Amino acid sequence: MARPSPSPESNPRHVSLIALPDAVVSTLTGIFDVMNAFALMDVPDTGGEVSVPFRLEIVGEATGPLGLASGVPVNVQRAITEIETTDIVIVPSVLLSPTGWKKDRYPALVAWLRTMYDRGAVLCSACSGIFLLAETGLFDGKDATVHFGYARAFTATYPAVPIHPERVLTISGVREELVCSGASMSWHDLVLYLIARYAGATAAQEVARLFALQWHQDGLTPYLVFEGKRDHGDGDIQSAQQWLDKHFSVAHPVEEMIQRSRLAERTFKRRFTHATGFTPLDYVQRLRIEDAKRRLERTETSIDEISWRVGYEDPAFFRRLFKRTTGLAPGAYRKRFRIPDFARP
Repeated sequence: MARPSPSPESNPRHVSLIALPDAVVSTLTGIFDVMNAFALMDVPDTGGEVSVPFRLEIVGEATGPLGLASGVPVNVQRAITEIETTDIVIVPSVLLSPTGWKKDRYPALVAWLRTMYDRGAVLCSACSGIFLLAETGLFDGKDATVHFGYARAFTATYPAVPIHPERVLTISGVREELVCSGASMSWHDLVLYLIARYAGATAAQEVARLFALQWHQDGLTPYLVFEGKRDHGDGDIQSAQQWLDKHFSVAHPVEEMIQRSRLAERTFKRRFTHATGFTPLDYVQRLRIEDAKRRLERTETSIDEISWRVGYEDPAFFRRLFKRTTGLAPGAYRKRFRIPDFARP
């Protein structure tokens, strides 16, 4: 369904940026500053004129100073009990405790989010802010994204929500009213998307230029770190994984794992896949690519030699596998993630 082109609004859209004790200050204030750029700077809209498409407020359960997870207080400008309607709600990143997200701590916020949704608001989350939004039940069966480091915890907490941590943005709902951004700084993409949606592409480009923001057009796959599942309770497979951690580069690791396990080949492969979610070969390849990523980031070793060191005699195959796994060719990955010369000691 094509979205209509944005047009200048005489009444700016009201944006409710939620402050709660679990919120991370950098995401909350960063979103506020970038979306408020129109009120502070001369940012032209699609027609080249200066207008203010958004009116932002930091909202919460009560007005006044509120300490955030970062240890920095912010001033809640308006209580949610005073807001009958709003156009856009944004939940910033939240910091999860070691025990994970605890439901039912913010019943008033969750009820208010449902009410705003029913009255036409677009609900947005940045990074881990989806933990609060998902509590409304509105994302059940709808695509969402979250920081890849929280993906397992999110799935365990909200199994009804399909989660895609490799995606920068997910936009769901019949009127595109459920919007999520992925890991950490991909809130830049969320804000630029909202500006493009409501103020036009030109305005989004101008804001990106003013703040030196970049779209994560390659997705978040290059940032993902592979960590094999270990809490499956299968001791034989856990032993095989521990062996693989140090021997993934040997010539025939799958065959050697099977021999060491003393299990029948079909039994071993079935149990390994059931326990880890990967076939033995796929698991080996993920470990090899992860080691190659570290070598590309931290050394000047040639790509051909890295291919050999992680277990591949054919550099062309390694290059194809690396790009299929990470979304980037090895050379592009090195350029993206290596420390620049000016930052080296």
